[in-house]
Amino acid sequence: MKLKYVFVVGFMLFAMFFGAGNLIFPPSIGHESGEHFWPGVIGFVLTGVGLPLIAVIAGAISKGGYDESLNHVSKWFSIAFMVAIFLTIGPFFAIPRTATTAYEMSILPYLSDTSTLSLLIFTVLYFLIVFLICLKPGYLVDTIGKSLTPILLITIVLLIIMGILNYSGLTPNETSGAFLEKSAFSVGFTEGYLTMDAIAAIVFSLIVINAIRGLGFSSKRDLLNGTIQSAVLAAVLLGVIYVALAWIGNRVGLPGEIAEGQNLGTFILTFVAEDVLGGFGVFVLATIVFLACLTTCVGLIVSVSEYFHELIPRVSYVAWVSIFVLISLVLANQGLSTIIQGSVPVLMILYPIAMTVVSLVIFTYFVPSPRLALQIPVYTVSIVSILTVIFRSDYFGISALEVLPLQVLEYLPLFAAEFEWIPILIVGYIIGYVSGSKQPKIVYE
Repeated sequence: MKLKYVFVVGFMLFAMFFGAGNLIFPPSIGHESGEHFWPGVIGFVLTGVGLPLIAVIAGAISKGGYDESLNHVSKWFSIAFMVAIFLTIGPFFAIPRTATTAYEMSILPYLSDTSTLSLLIFTVLYFLIVFLICLKPGYLVDTIGKSLTPILLITIVLLIIMGILNYSGLTPNETSGAFLEKSAFSVGFTEGYLTMDAIAAIVFSLIVINAIRGLGFSSKRDLLNGTIQSAVLAAVLLGVIYVALAWIGNRVGLPGEIAEGQNLGTFILTFVAEDVLGGFGVFVLATIVFLACLTTCVGLIVSVSEYFHELIPRVSYVAWVSIFVLISLVLANQGLSTIIQGSVPVLMILYPIAMTVVSLVIFTYFVPSPRLALQIPVYTVSIVSILTVIFRSDYFGISALEVLPLQVLEYLPLFAAEFEWIPILIVGYIIGYVSGSKQPKIVYE
């Protein structure tokens, strides 16, 4: 594929991943990692950038994308997994997060303190605008959305350059948060889940394939090569921005305590914008972030509504939009920190499954394998992921001590590093391959 086309598709993919909400995670990782900056940020970049890159590429292995690849596991698993992904990057977490991020970066800097009433008024107006746009979304997303991404990128690059110049002589902040209890790499790796980009990549991969087809490339080789080149470009851009923002968060000294319920990442970005660009810089950043969140929200609601309308045609597209707007409105009023915290157990379940699926799709492309070689590791990792999340936390109102049989999970290899899914994937694949040796092998077309 010609270089100009690589840039066209690569920047499109970058724009899809580069949501304003993702800006809040690198500064907080950098700030809390302290002297353990590089292990933490490398772990974060692996899941926040590396996994989305691999997931997009894996989606191009089959012409029908992940829907077709997942059918090799089973039809019901394909539907259940895709529904879980759409709900996660949709009304349960990502969509409400756009509203609360817009509120904390566009409205909160001009208020004396957080207020449930001000958040309610903002989110009602925000989602009313979103609902009206979703009835005819094409114009805003295609015109304003495309112009906003370059402007947002230019603003962030300016903020990064000024931040590096201003804070280059400072030493790292003190290590804090989860980095005090676990290895920095492990914390950074799991914090990268919060971007949701690796699971979003499963959805975006088909968009990339269709975009490349639209440029006149239809052979399997062209689709795969074009996807690889475009995904690498998007990943490099994301990686550079994430590391730079994390570095600034690692060096900047914050004045006092943040307001109760306010997200650390939004607080850092707002403070840095005012510190290096002045009051006008805060206003510009706040305006662009608000509009970027708005267009991202519209795109997500449209995508999720269209998917569920296709899945259940008897419910109209407008009805799905109404349902998802209302759900998002209610959840957004829990606040940004609550939304992020609530997404953790779900992402801790979904990410190992997603990484297992992506790994198996890529591996079985090169090594034709029976269905059992996919089914056994996918189902086993899914079950163990659910059980380990229950064991590690009280998110579901259950403590580990109340579920004594689950203590056996501690003996799984790599359990302490939260990578227990890796040996399960490997052993499960081997067992499935041997057990299904007489089955026909899967061939991706």
